[in-house]
Amino acid sequence: MKKSMSNPKENRKTKNKTRRHIMTVTWLFTILFVGMIGYITYYSMTHQQELINNSYNGRQQILLAKNRRGTIYSADGDVLARTVENESGEEIREYPYGNLFSHVVGYAVNGRMGVEAQANYYLINSNAPLSEKASLDVNEAKYPGDDVYTTLNVNLQQVASKALGVYRGAIVVTEPSTGKILAMVSKPDFDPGTVEQSWDELREDSEKGVLLNRATQGLYPPGSTFKIITALEYIRENPKTYNNYSYNCTGAITRGEDRIQCYHGTVHGQVNFSRSFAKSCNTSFANMGLSLDRDQFEDTLNTLLFNSELPLSINYSQSRIDVNADTSDSDMMQASIGQGTTAMTPMHLNMITCAIANQGTLMKPYVVDHVENSAGNVIKSFNPVTYRKIMTEEEAAILKDLMADVVTEGTASKLNGLSYTAAGKTGSAEYGTVKGDSHAWFTGFAPVEEPEIAVTIIIEGAGAGGDYAVPIAKRIFDAYFEE
Repeated sequence: MKKSMSNPKENRKTKNKTRRHIMTVTWLFTILFVGMIGYITYYSMTHQQELINNSYNGRQQILLAKNRRGTIYSADGDVLARTVENESGEEIREYPYGNLFSHVVGYAVNGRMGVEAQANYYLINSNAPLSEKASLDVNEAKYPGDDVYTTLNVNLQQVASKALGVYRGAIVVTEPSTGKILAMVSKPDFDPGTVEQSWDELREDSEKGVLLNRATQGLYPPGSTFKIITALEYIRENPKTYNNYSYNCTGAITRGEDRIQCYHGTVHGQVNFSRSFAKSCNTSFANMGLSLDRDQFEDTLNTLLFNSELPLSINYSQSRIDVNADTSDSDMMQASIGQGTTAMTPMHLNMITCAIANQGTLMKPYVVDHVENSAGNVIKSFNPVTYRKIMTEEEAAILKDLMADVVTEGTASKLNGLSYTAAGKTGSAEYGTVKGDSHAWFTGFAPVEEPEIAVTIIIEGAGAGGDYAVPIAKRIFDAYFEE
């Protein structure tokens, strides 16, 4: 038999091909490895706060072992939260205003909430001068953590909290031109200084929902305040003729088995577009809603951030609404007056209100103004940031005029004839199964000419917005302009 002879040239080709494959795979894995290391390095540098704030990151405890948690201040320098030593020499977090800032400033035990969570990275780090650190090292003392200055106004927070009283609900006060949060109240509230001791009780109390920040996480039917959005869509679909709108309100409108009434069965008679808004005529707005293009309305709702993420650094819930080409007439009427399955947070409504006051431009809401080290040097500043334009200047101007009419000749007349001008929209949002039960809403701004302050209020189960929410708005506006 003949022995098979291998071809040396073919063997060399096979070996070279194998080497090339090995080198290709080797370089591929090397590139992937270098890329992964590069990405991890980049991510670590650009996401330091998220990484350190992660509850699984042990570096927090390392930092807290050598740094004393910094102080949180109001905009005018009042202490809202600070670390002190108790009689046993243990560090405890102290909140001089007790319940007043419970949700917005939050707490720093059993997890974190509010500014305590949002600014945790700065509070547990120390940028104290080297000379101060050297002196503290000699005495084996902790370094002072950096201090956080907020945009919060103590006086407005006190006025808002006192005005809401024993009611459950929420109040948001902001500066439309910058996005600064001036006050944020949610009730029922709690004492953040005793959270650790009362944690089980607070966590298990699902009926009151004390730990829920109703301002940013509470979802409510917006009721007639939603007519701001229905009006905007009607204007967009009828830019030349919306002022020609006319409707005869008989107190109720029916489609199939669904019947919508004006509040308390009021008959408004013949109403035009602006009067429908000023008098908050449910039947007129249900009629408007039936005429709207549902696909276009869905686009507008998306533009206004419904069913979407909000530009907020505070924990929040997404507002929701279900309007599309398949929406029935019955559901469309309900949606047009802010009822049905529509649910909205007070913060989201305040943001839309601010955009109207700010010529259609929405600024990102923010509560941390700047960070200082122990020597008073600014380490980080947070400036106003434009989010985007959610309506045109012309649309914002029309809505501003409509909201001004609500004050001069409509449901918010308690704000008329004051030393300042105001604009707004009231709401009485029905909920539950008992007919007549409603939340009281108001959202608005002042002065009309150059808005400086926006206020959004919800009072759970109180009734008419004009009767209950508007007087609270007046007290807040009064306090602001007196300052």
